[in-house]
Amino acid sequence: MKRDKAVTWQRVSPAALQLAGQRIAVVGGTGGLGRALARALAAGGAHVIVVGRTFRDAGVRNIEFLEADLTTMREADRVAGLIPAETLDSIVFTTGIMAAPQRQETADGIERDMAISFLSRLVILRAVAHRLGVGRPAGRARARVFVMGFPGAGNVGSLDINAERSYKAMTHHMNTVAGNEILVLDAARRYPHLDVFGLNPGAVSTAIRSNFMGEGSIKHRMLEGVLRLMTPTPETYAGRIAPLLASPGISGHSGSMFDRKGDAVLPSDGLTEKYIADYLEASTRLVAKTGVPVAS
Repeated sequence: MKRDKAVTWQRVSPAALQLAGQRIAVVGGTGGLGRALARALAAGGAHVIVVGRTFRDAGVRNIEFLEADLTTMREADRVAGLIPAETLDSIVFTTGIMAAPQRQETADGIERDMAISFLSRLVILRAVAHRLGVGRPAGRARARVFVMGFPGAGNVGSLDINAERSYKAMTHHMNTVAGNEILVLDAARRYPHLDVFGLNPGAVSTAIRSNFMGEGSIKHRMLEGVLRLMTPTPETYAGRIAPLLASPGISGHSGSMFDRKGDAVLPSDGLTEKYIADYLEASTRLVAKTGVPVAS
């Protein structure tokens, strides 16, 4: 990844965060990095809505739960209607899995990793973007969108969005990675009233690899054990990045990407405007087959 030296921000201790009055939604905030971020933001005083399947933080101050299983596009559309976008200061997308060794399909007929890790985010963001933050008091900074993936790492993916022509698990997972970087770059141009950013946490020990390696398998346990020794914990990453999410220093830098330390990085080469448009057209056509329209 190449550093983007044009974007800098003032780093503060997560203990110094003063987020009272901020309202933030974390889609995927019930596990892994999303949960760690949600807890860090709530500890700083923000009111956090977490979207996910299993709520693990009942009784934690400032955290509210919206139950959802984002394997289907209709469920993503339902969630978009329930999120109080008008009053939000930020929405953070962290939902994701890794593709399985053998191709899996959702009830919609969409490859499961693509459905959860990218297309559900596309549906939700497009549905809420025009009303995001519009009901807040006057004088607030532009509402923000953060999309977690692996931006800046050179992944451009392919237009075989549903892996119907060929399927290799890691190749297809990298297509969801490309989709999320494309989502940031497109939304930064499409919604000038918002600031949209990409987040690249790098390798962190979470449950995201369980679908690929077999949850609880020996190789899965061994890999996660090694990762715990060699990489930051979800809580360490959240402590670094939660201050970024609220930093005034990134205002006006919509389309910027940030690595696991919070340093700005440049977008991946090859994501031209035409390719972005073609990728999103193929994605919206796939979603439309499920009967769920994708907003413009």
